[in-house]
Amino acid sequence: MILNVDKLTKSYGVRTLFADASFRINERDRVALVGPNGAGKTTMMNIISGHDSADSGQVVFSKGVSVGYLEQESIEMEGRSVIDEVMTSVADVAAMGDKLAELELEMEVADPQEHDRLLEEYGRLRNRYEARDGYNIESLARRVLFGLGFHEEDMERSTDEFSGGWQMRIALSKLLLSKPELLLLDEPTNHLDLESVRWLENFLRGYDGAVLVVSHDRAFMDGMVNTVMEIANGKLEMYSGNYSDYERQRVERREHLIAMKEAQDKEIAHLEAFVEKFRYKATKAKQAQDRLRKLERILAERIVIPEEKKTVHFNFPQPKRTGDCVMHLEGVCKSYGSKKVYNGVDLNIWRGEKIALVGPNGAGKSTLLKMIAGVEQPDSGHLVNGTHVHVSYFAQHQLEELDLNKTVFQELDAAAPGWTMSEVRSLLGAFLFSGDDVDKKVRVLSGGEKCRLALAKMLVQPTPLLCLDEPTNHLDIASADILEQALRSFTGTIVLITHDRHLIRAIADRIVYVDNGVITDYPGDYDYFLYKSGQVDAQGKPIASPEEVNLRMSKRQDFEGKEAAKAAAKAEGVKVNKMGQRSAANGGAATKGSAPKTKEQKRAEAEARNRAYRLLKKERARLAEVELQMEADDARHAELMELMADESLYADKERFDACLAEYNELKARMPKLEAEWLELSATIETEMKRAEEGR
Repeated sequence: MILNVDKLTKSYGVRTLFADASFRINERDRVALVGPNGAGKTTMMNIISGHDSADSGQVVFSKGVSVGYLEQESIEMEGRSVIDEVMTSVADVAAMGDKLAELELEMEVADPQEHDRLLEEYGRLRNRYEARDGYNIESLARRVLFGLGFHEEDMERSTDEFSGGWQMRIALSKLLLSKPELLLLDEPTNHLDLESVRWLENFLRGYDGAVLVVSHDRAFMDGMVNTVMEIANGKLEMYSGNYSDYERQRVERREHLIAMKEAQDKEIAHLEAFVEKFRYKATKAKQAQDRLRKLERILAERIVIPEEKKTVHFNFPQPKRTGDCVMHLEGVCKSYGSKKVYNGVDLNIWRGEKIALVGPNGAGKSTLLKMIAGVEQPDSGHLVNGTHVHVSYFAQHQLEELDLNKTVFQELDAAAPGWTMSEVRSLLGAFLFSGDDVDKKVRVLSGGEKCRLALAKMLVQPTPLLCLDEPTNHLDIASADILEQALRSFTGTIVLITHDRHLIRAIADRIVYVDNGVITDYPGDYDYFLYKSGQVDAQGKPIASPEEVNLRMSKRQDFEGKEAAKAAAKAEGVKVNKMGQRSAANGGAATKGSAPKTKEQKRAEAEARNRAYRLLKKERARLAEVELQMEADDARHAELMELMADESLYADKERFDACLAEYNELKARMPKLEAEWLELSATIETEMKRAEEGR
């Protein structure tokens, strides 16, 4: 047991968020805390973390349990580089490493008696250091940062250069690296893209500690949690399984409760009729009194069906019909300074399509969406709107059209001519504005509230082409369902970017994969894309990690690009080589750099390669030694792991100590060899490439 919450109660004024809430979290539990907006999920997290207090009840942790809490809006950065900022979360591990180095120096000059004492202290400290994976801590920090969307060039950038969303990723990286025994995560996917969400899901699935998460991402919870706790109507209910299991069990529980209430109501009616008929008859008075007492007991324990949140259905106005081709992109190029994002992209968008742009972070999805929306213009190429096509663009940071001096109600009402007050209020309620919230001035709204209001405005009178960038951020599941309903019934065209796989599955009928300025078209839904891109098998089971998928997609795009070049050249009667490059033969136009080389050029290149090869003799020899040592170490590491899994080893202290010492030596040496292997490989590759290019 890591955490025990016993009979927790919390109220604000006359409103009780939850009463007598009790649950336990054990090692490696993956628990999702769900419920409607305002039910008390974040309050519960704040009480567990010690940021808030309960009216009654208690929160008890096992002795020595470490707790890490990622809040929705809490960010404190001090202008360090990204990697240095993340490493502050394991400052104690770095201090252990420094202390080990000090002890090594002290042992070199210590007398025998002092040496034994220092050696004992060194052994204890090294065991703690290895338990925290100290020898690999920086490489793990980089792995976490890469998984959450950062690149190598970001490592030395100051945290001050990043937006709030990216700083939240840094805060999440720090938390994951520190490896607390209990992780408390409040909406951790809000600021992540699709690839980073999938990486985080995989990371948390294999996490050694326990996880309690508040999230509106159903696919994320389906892939990671094994228990769901729901806060609703002031009560906390537990469900085993993932989010889909919770939804099924919740329906079953409610149906069972309704059946029990119907049976109870029938019994109450029967008892009331008997008492009313016979209470004044002497021969039946005793039976009537017995039934009256039974009736009182039942009425005291009468079953109450919890109120369900009403499902709001809107018939949103539909846009004017457009031509078949909504937008045509041909030869589109876009650069930011020296960075070329797109170089000759072609794409057609057809009426009624619902397109999801997916791909790794920094691949160019947002840039493509902005060009389609007209927010940014291409440097060259053609981008042509079809007949009657007007575009609306929604992004979290583009809220300039909101009038800060109006109330929430006035802002939406002005965008909805002909709507009744009730209809306007209902739509606002669907997007989390209820009660006095509708009378707030727009200027006092938080960033998330402004986003929700802007989204509601867009859906009142949508244009034929909607461009949406992360539209479900800051929406709870009920409100996301309203958005999904509106988008599914929308007869126009949609292009969206979202990390919400549930939304993609619900509405997308075409997937455009974007990576390094290259787009790959998948004319089908999200599951079709996963299958065709090799991420799942025919039964829908995962067969590759996000990192493997990105590498595979890059290779596939290279191959498809070469095949397309060959096909185009063949149609023109031009010969191409294996790389898809055109030759000048048969009157074909030669691609730049593909002209035949002279014998002198070939001889000079060969001499340069041979010269570089000779100069790198020491590096190549050392690389071969390192590779052999790495293979031997890997094999021995596997053998030691098998030995240490055998209980008989622990009965032989001398043999156990020898195995442990060898294991510790291997664990310290292997990452160093790997780093040396990478450095040698990079040096040889760089020098050989320079020789080939004649530099």
